[in-house]
Amino acid sequence: MSTAVRQPTAARTDRKPATMGQALRRALRDALADDPAVHVLGEDVGTLGGVFRVTDGLAAEFGADRCADTPLAEAGILGTAVGMAMYGLRPVVEMQFDAFAYPGFEQLVSHVSRMRNRTRGRLPMPLTVRIPYGGGIGGVEHHSDSSEAYYLATPGLHVVTPATVADSYGLLRAAIASDDPVVFLEPKRLYWAKADWDPEEPDAVPGIGRAVVRRRGSSATLITYGPSVPVCLEAAEAAREDGGEGWDLEVVDLRTLSPFDEETVAASVRRTGRAVVVHESPGFAGPGGEIAARITERCFHHLEAPVLRVAGFDIPYPPPMLERHHLPGVDRVLDAVARLQWESGFTSGGRSGAEGRGGGAL
Repeated sequence: MSTAVRQPTAARTDRKPATMGQALRRALRDALADDPAVHVLGEDVGTLGGVFRVTDGLAAEFGADRCADTPLAEAGILGTAVGMAMYGLRPVVEMQFDAFAYPGFEQLVSHVSRMRNRTRGRLPMPLTVRIPYGGGIGGVEHHSDSSEAYYLATPGLHVVTPATVADSYGLLRAAIASDDPVVFLEPKRLYWAKADWDPEEPDAVPGIGRAVVRRRGSSATLITYGPSVPVCLEAAEAAREDGGEGWDLEVVDLRTLSPFDEETVAASVRRTGRAVVVHESPGFAGPGGEIAARITERCFHHLEAPVLRVAGFDIPYPPPMLERHHLPGVDRVLDAVARLQWESGFTSGGRSGAEGRGGGAL
């Protein structure tokens, strides 16, 4: 079967603004067109086009057998997809919301993540599970969870989360083409974020397992992913507003949580000497703790301050009117940066003192 991902050609046509949702839809459409083994299935993905309209028009173009509505039974959806993958198809499953995926978690842990190992590589598991996740849209409980820590704790799964229009297309195409199972986390509050993009000649992006530096800096590194990438970029710009004497913050977008790109992260932290990890997932036992540990192991003699974390609070997701207090924002990120022991004065890119931005990071 074909698993090739179409690459852009040298010539470029006019680029127009596109949303992340449109890029994801185009990735699914191109995957369906390029490989007859690709099938999309999930609740309301057909006639309705998905809750967020990411699959809009796919059933009309490719038929109900290639873009299929399923019963409201997440365990059954994933169990069916496991069988499809075992028989040579490439299913792409949509879970309507992050917390809706929990009933299917047993299938992910017991079968999806283990099949290649269980069969000693004889049976690949080319299964992509798309999950809209995270807060910021005024959703209620079970509609706004950041549950990436569960998937990261499950060996055998790749965990991917884009933050840009170009990455949404490129990473989803790579996930569908992969012979390993991929949990593809889509930041729902970024579905409508726009960027100039050409769907006929999409930008080439690094593949699964590669982080990228979104903004260069010298004072400290903000390590983040998914919905927190725009927050960190905004914080980095705000940090330089003190007459040009502010912090010069580097921003690393992980893009893939598993496999984790230690090389890019470590190289950045060794340059800056300080690091803050930012994510919406709860802080306790969250991704930030693992990332901080890896940084400490790899960069201990380069660090001039402890690695800090800015995360969601250790509570069930709050009501919509309170989510702005729960989600990491610019002020909380800068508060954490202020606590990076600038009084040591060892980093040439930093400034002495932490005046004006006290407070906790978590």
